[in-house]
Amino acid sequence: MRRNLLSAALLLFASAPLAAQSTGTPVFHAPYRVFDRYEIGGNVSDAGNIAIEGFYGFSGGKPAKWDFALRGGVLDPGGDGNAVLLLGVDARYRVIDQTEDFPLDGALITGVGAQLVSDGSRLLIPIGISLGRRVTFEGSKVSLVPYAEPVIVPYFGDNSDVLVALGLGADLRINRRFEVRLGIGIGDIENFSLGFSIAR
Repeated sequence: MRRNLLSAALLLFASAPLAAQSTGTPVFHAPYRVFDRYEIGGNVSDAGNIAIEGFYGFSGGKPAKWDFALRGGVLDPGGDGNAVLLLGVDARYRVIDQTEDFPLDGALITGVGAQLVSDGSRLLIPIGISLGRRVTFEGSKVSLVPYAEPVIVPYFGDNSDVLVALGLGADLRINRRFEVRLGIGIGDIENFSLGFSIAR
């Protein structure tokens, strides 16, 4: 059944304008949280236009299968357009643990967010699943999490639609406190994000 779920999720990728996560930027999530209490960090992304965002992540109690991130930033639309205010809440819930039969961990990724600008605001509700596995290096604190996240993003505004995307990412954990994150979106619009997290 898990293999069928994985196949169905990967088939969600199709030719559509690409956006991801609660604010519509190409920032994707690995299936793991890296913090005990909270994390702070930021992302720079380019989906044709540059966006700069900050985030604050926290867990949903113990045992903490849920964790959440408050996100905010600004997108530069280029040209003479007005800057877009980005606000969102991301949520992650661990749903799959690796076994001998299925070698990946998985988490449900969802949230709600908004792109706020005069005469063109949008409400976004992403729904995706992140599948990956942590790779550790012997004798080192460094680890790497490669992952894939198919996601559907219904959005509502003057022109409502449903976007479909596939995010590929790699989170490089330098030590218990610091992580560097790279995300790449595949679809009609090529894009990427680069971010960092400081965990406590």
